[in-house]
Amino acid sequence: MKDISKNQSKSSIPILEIENLSISFFTRLREIPAVMDFSCTMLPGQALGLVGESGCGKSTVALGIMQDLGVNGRIVNGTINFKGQNLNEMNSEELQKIRGSEIAMIYQEPMASLNPSMKVAQQLMEVPIIHEGLSKTEAYERALEVVIDVKLPDPERILNSYPHQLSGGQQQRIVIAMALMSKPSLLILDEPTTALDVTVEAAVIELVKELGKKYGTSMLFISHNLGLILETCDKICVMYSGEAVETGEINEVFDKMRHPYTQALFRSIPLPGADKTSRPLVSIPGNFPLPHERPFGCNFGPRCNFFVEGSCNAGKINMENLESNEAHSSRCVRIDKIDWDTLPEQSTRTQKADLGRVVLKVDQLKKYYEVNANALFAGNNRKVVKANETLSFEARESETLAIVGESGCGKSTLAKVLMGLETATSGQVNLDGENVENIPIEKRDTSTISNIQMVFQNPFDTLNPSMSVGRQIIRALEVFRYGKNDAERHQRMLKLLDLVKLPREFATRMPRQLSGGQKQRVGIARAFSGDANVVVADEPVSALDVSVQAAVTDLLMEIQRENKTTLLFISHDLSIVRYLSDRVMVMYLGYIVEIGTTDEVFSPPYQPYTEALLSAVPIADTQVVKEHIVLEGDVPSAINPPTGCPFQTRCRWKEQAGKDLCETQLPHYKVISDQHKIMCHLDLETLNSMKPVIRMK
Repeated sequence: MKDISKNQSKSSIPILEIENLSISFFTRLREIPAVMDFSCTMLPGQALGLVGESGCGKSTVALGIMQDLGVNGRIVNGTINFKGQNLNEMNSEELQKIRGSEIAMIYQEPMASLNPSMKVAQQLMEVPIIHEGLSKTEAYERALEVVIDVKLPDPERILNSYPHQLSGGQQQRIVIAMALMSKPSLLILDEPTTALDVTVEAAVIELVKELGKKYGTSMLFISHNLGLILETCDKICVMYSGEAVETGEINEVFDKMRHPYTQALFRSIPLPGADKTSRPLVSIPGNFPLPHERPFGCNFGPRCNFFVEGSCNAGKINMENLESNEAHSSRCVRIDKIDWDTLPEQSTRTQKADLGRVVLKVDQLKKYYEVNANALFAGNNRKVVKANETLSFEARESETLAIVGESGCGKSTLAKVLMGLETATSGQVNLDGENVENIPIEKRDTSTISNIQMVFQNPFDTLNPSMSVGRQIIRALEVFRYGKNDAERHQRMLKLLDLVKLPREFATRMPRQLSGGQKQRVGIARAFSGDANVVVADEPVSALDVSVQAAVTDLLMEIQRENKTTLLFISHDLSIVRYLSDRVMVMYLGYIVEIGTTDEVFSPPYQPYTEALLSAVPIADTQVVKEHIVLEGDVPSAINPPTGCPFQTRCRWKEQAGKDLCETQLPHYKVISDQHKIMCHLDLETLNSMKPVIRMK
């Protein structure tokens, strides 16, 4: 544990103490309050999680601490004390000495913090040279030490690389190394793992926890992932519409939620036991209020199941300590009147769909790309990228088949071949009795195009900003040659808005007037406009808040039940996958390494890669115990894949299976049951002896 100050001995003085903080942004029209009456305290070495939906003020609090609110932002009330000193009263020179040295920040997108034209070593060395006056030699030694600390392979090569030569996980580790170069007392992490694979996320979080202990660093961890907060933090602060609504020790808040919004957040995420038919998710009703349209009294009142007229909207509501625990606070006037032990009302149960005929059959599919080994200099040496290797599977009517795996495993390439954006190198793709593997989308007939549609990851990029919502759906109907005239297509467009639960008046709205969840609903309406039998959903909810995720996920399920659609759900979020899928297909480096029903894949025996994936999933439940497995290294390059088993370079079971065997021979599939098969050299006895990765206490 390092000293909490470079000029004072360790004491009981909080590292960070925020009291009644209010931050506003000023436009030509009005003052927009972004944060109101926010208070929190962090002690040395403590980790505080800040959670809530987009727009609730989490990042504004962080920028307020950094005193970096831009031209329009201003702290209008309250104090931010760092080691007993009020940051609000410091001048720019004093702040310059603290930023990057005493307080460091890690942002969501690593390339926003890295200079693409400078080598990694130069960027890391700048920190101690500027803040501590070290020589270049001393700064290089410090940089090498920290790069080793963040567990990057071949540290000297990494230091000599440019940021674009590193993977996303490596870039994020460099940003963490940069933040730790001066051994700060406070580290602010703003969604640092959102863009990373779940296995890389697990490794980065493990690293941050280790380094926090090593350097005695306090951490303010901003995230919408409640499971991540549980695994990382000591305390939690839940924010809603600019206010802190509940704070306390992490286990206390998770086990004894005392604000309706906190409870609503947990109801909208798929915890163990959630099931799309018997125990569906409960999305939060209504919409997040705009800053200038907040209700009087409780901000959450219009969306709260426990709202009482005349009580919840009578006046300003303050944070109050619980009688049972003074360290646990809530901003709710009815805290003593609500029966918190009563289970929330469940959504309507549904019958599990009967799976029908085979709609999609993929047999021995391969997709290779030929590239120049030295593409920048037009070299003649050509190499092959093996994106998909001998993929074989079926998908039935009304079935949800989840496709999971890290970036680079071949999920998106498979989707492109299915959609006709790429053609297959070999093998077959049979869609409703027609082989389409070699028919590019521009040569597919209208019925084939309308029969397989896609919902994309980012709703912001898939809509034309200059075209109204209704016109975009009608355009799709025109492409699919639906109806005899404009009137029929207009009527169908209105019914599609009904289908995705959007008001019909949204037909005249422009995309900029819609929230992220509403935009994704328009994308879903467009995908279902041609009565597609197969819909490929590529990370359709990963860009959305957890509360919106629940609504969009259940909407997809409802439409699927009505239309008997086959859904291929591509995701790295195994919690969502467990909740909605009927079967799961695990991919690694172009291969299907495991496939089976959801219950089979989530229970032993596992393919070793599946085991590591499941271990990496953060679960927001204090009653869950997980096997701790952190994958070392990155996914190998598809240009130069390893010999033998594709997973052998990272597998913890390799010695037991036989190192020589794993490194030289591609494993055959071991049939565990009618639908469950695993690609692995481990014998059945060893596979069956595996312990569950996720279990209840």
